[in-house]
Amino acid sequence: MRLLGADFHRGRIAAIRERLDEQGLAGILLLNASDVYYASGYLPIPSERPIGLYIGPNERSVLYIPLLEQENVQAAGVDEAGIHDVRVYFEYPGEQHPVQWMLDDIRAHQGSAALAVDQLEWGVHSRLSPAGALVSSDLVERMRWIKTAEEIALTERAARYADFCLETLLGLAAERIRAGASELDLRRACLGPTAAKLREEIGEQFILGGSAVVGTVHSGPQAALPHGAPGERRPQPGDTLIAGIGVSVAGYHAESGATFIVGAPPGDALRCLQAAAACNDAAVAALRPGVTCASVNEAALGALREYGYGDFIRHRIGHGMGLDGHESPWLAPGDATIVQAGMVFSNEPGIYRPGVDGYRTINSMIVTEAGALVPNRFLAAHPPEARVIAL
Repeated sequence: MRLLGADFHRGRIAAIRERLDEQGLAGILLLNASDVYYASGYLPIPSERPIGLYIGPNERSVLYIPLLEQENVQAAGVDEAGIHDVRVYFEYPGEQHPVQWMLDDIRAHQGSAALAVDQLEWGVHSRLSPAGALVSSDLVERMRWIKTAEEIALTERAARYADFCLETLLGLAAERIRAGASELDLRRACLGPTAAKLREEIGEQFILGGSAVVGTVHSGPQAALPHGAPGERRPQPGDTLIAGIGVSVAGYHAESGATFIVGAPPGDALRCLQAAAACNDAAVAALRPGVTCASVNEAALGALREYGYGDFIRHRIGHGMGLDGHESPWLAPGDATIVQAGMVFSNEPGIYRPGVDGYRTINSMIVTEAGALVPNRFLAAHPPEARVIAL
């Protein structure tokens, strides 16, 4: 299933060729699965078997696949995307490493001119004997930073499904918690209906089409762990309950997340949620074309420090999103990338007090010429006071 049309992928291949010419490169071999999908529309099933896409001059492009993927490639319609040559190897590891086989085939046609490669594991690189120079290139990675209108539409759709998951959780949380539900029970109760909605609206092939929903629900002291895992713990009155939801539609990711308070808010719990809301708003206000990613991070986390929670910051404000849930650039210290319209980021204020509690909210942000657009609606519709689960 392809939710992006063949025209999109043909356009990406043409744009890649233009950048190859600008950089004086004869061709590029894409080995990263997301890069292959971006250019060809073929979404590989991850395995140890390498898949490569060569894009070269004179309209030459070759998709290299293992034999068992041959029918999947035919079903993906890569010829419509502008790839007219598919070459097959039998198995991995093979008498010759598949990447060596790809390079030998490319060299037979391209010669010894410099060949770009998007990624190459050191263990593989050390076994190769290329007949010419290999140049590491983030050319396609950087192209993926700037989303087209079609990609933005899929991101916005994914954000709506992530919000639906949170709405589902909020609607059932009080009753389930009173009945003794665990974190895992709550997780299943909100992910299940969201996955069913994806199946109904996108189709039974939604997973193979690059669409899926994942998430975590954890509470109490576990909420103090930025990557806390749900378990059999039953949320108790006074706990914070963090839900983080990620959804991909046709491979494009968005996130939505909220912290709820179970029962009457203890201590400064509402103030923590208000601090997170101020941090979220500061990131949205700072994210605009022309600034650096690092400056957005500093502006956002500064809001938490102003509330007095600087000692409980455990991570950056956000990361890039697209065909990977986490991808460059990063809203983080040290990333001097200039923000441009079309970029997509997460916005993740977090306050973590070890052994006590934790608070995290998540929005997705799309950069426009006018500033940041937030496709999520859950947090705006449910301010801190509305995220108290009355028991």
